[in-house]
Amino acid sequence: MSDPHVYEQVLDGFGTVGIRPLDAEGDADVVHGWVSEERAAFWGMNGLTRDQVAEIYAHMAGLDTHHAFLAELDGTPVALLQTYEPTEDRVGECYEVEPGDIGVHVLLAPAGAEGARTGWSAALLGAFTSYVLVGLGRRRIVVDPDVRNEKAVARFLRHGFEAGPVVTLPEIDLPDVYLPEKKAQLAFLRREVAFPG
Repeated sequence: MSDPHVYEQVLDGFGTVGIRPLDAEGDADVVHGWVSEERAAFWGMNGLTRDQVAEIYAHMAGLDTHHAFLAELDGTPVALLQTYEPTEDRVGECYEVEPGDIGVHVLLAPAGAEGARTGWSAALLGAFTSYVLVGLGRRRIVVDPDVRNEKAVARFLRHGFEAGPVVTLPEIDLPDVYLPEKKAQLAFLRREVAFPG
């Protein structure tokens, strides 16, 4: 069987992180469990059924502009990573998109049986940054966490992201997609900042 991972990186002290395309049906139980937790309220899927979550990711799998990935640590699912083209997303209406920009959404799994591990979030975010900026050859990452999600905003800023404007992402109401209006803190990370020299 061929390796399903599109990217792998050894994280010192933690193990090997592999990033693979999300299987909308096969990974639905895991992802539904994560997005149903109160801590994931800002992800916007609280209250959805497992099948609704699977449908959303099946729809995304059919798009050329939005992609979902599952990150695994030594084979155990640990995070959801979504990438998207800002020009094909509502965030593109809220800032000046530059060539080479890529949007990213990150949802970390809850801590496992061993509890939270110091440095884990930063190490995982580092692997995601490497994959997106180096592996995909992009020049700048844009993130748009909800302004109320202070933990996520602080995590990105600690990782070297530069705070951009607070913007209101417009509501999207389409047959296949509904997203309520969202007040978001934009933040940006340029490749030369993340990987100087």
